Amino acid sequence: MRAMVMDRFGGPEVLHMGEIERPKATPGNVVIRVAYASVNPADWKCVDGWLSQYFEYKFPFVVGFDAAGVIAEVGEGVTNFKVGDRVVTSSNLGIGERGSYAEYLRSDVARVAKLADSVDFKTAAAIPTAAITSYEGLYDVFRIKAGQTILINGGAGGCGSYAILFAKNTGARVAATCGPANLDYVRGLGADLAINYRSENVLNAVKAWAAEGVDFVLDTVGQGTLKDGLKMLKKGGTLGFIATLIKDEPLFDPEEAKTLGVNLAFVMSSHERSGRQLTEIVDLYNKGKLKAPALEVLPLDQAGEAQRRVKDGHVRGKILLKVADI
Repeated sequence: MRAMVMDRFGGPEVLHMGEIERPKATPGNVVIRVAYASVNPADWKCVDGWLSQYFEYKFPFVVGFDAAGVIAEVGEGVTNFKVGDRVVTSSNLGIGERGSYAEYLRSDVARVAKLADSVDFKTAAAIPTAAITSYEGLYDVFRIKAGQTILINGGAGGCGSYAILFAKNTGARVAATCGPANLDYVRGLGADLAINYRSENVLNAVKAWAAEGVDFVLDTVGQGTLKDGLKMLKKGGTLGFIATLIKDEPLFDPEEAKTLGVNLAFVMSSHERSGRQLTEIVDLYNKGKLKAPALEVLPLDQAGEAQRRVKDGHVRGKILLKVADI
């Protein structure tokens, strides 16, 4: 099969098109013919070798956590899927298997969800990593409810876009930071307040909107971009921050949080939770309760360019790789 492979660690330039053996279904797994894969910040970090602390790379390696397509083969013991089913998956890459930048992908059925005919493959492929991360923060960490308030730092990115959609679907009031070019986009997702972080004082804007502070802050950007984040919370509120794996990244101060009477929480899903979260998210899409964030499609052989753009930041919504017409 065709796949974008890497034979060594490095930047996006190490990715190249290659021919490798098609995966075979194993017990508890399915093989998926991929229509679209999506590109996440974790992908370029994987190419750089940052994920070697979690699993052993076996070259030639294929990156990519997310994919949508159709079941091509089912493994022993799999009874809830059949060949031809339309599905979305969070791949087995996190346990060291090859990822989704390929014509075929093997996935554990625990992290595969069926798609309604009304959900197209592009919308579905964008879901797993970004949506699961946001879902983890809003529902498993914050347990957000209707009427509560939340600030999302980085509202125009993948995680931020989904966080706005989830929060509004729950009935929460949402403020989100973004650059000037994305103010209308963020409002279009449902944000009640869009804050231009380049020209506005974010703390002042939040306090003018929610005088006592917000219930939650979800920082999807990190890297010290929300220096007053803890001060934006009301007493007892929680700031959730997402892992970036970036060395020497400025972090929020636990002592400051304690002094202010607020909480800090690390936001990162797990293999044990991600399958359940994916199923719950896809169910919302299957029922027509959520719309897609902004999507841009590039051909599979431009995976390196897609990763460069994601690494540089400021991507609106999600970039997808088109693998095949299905």
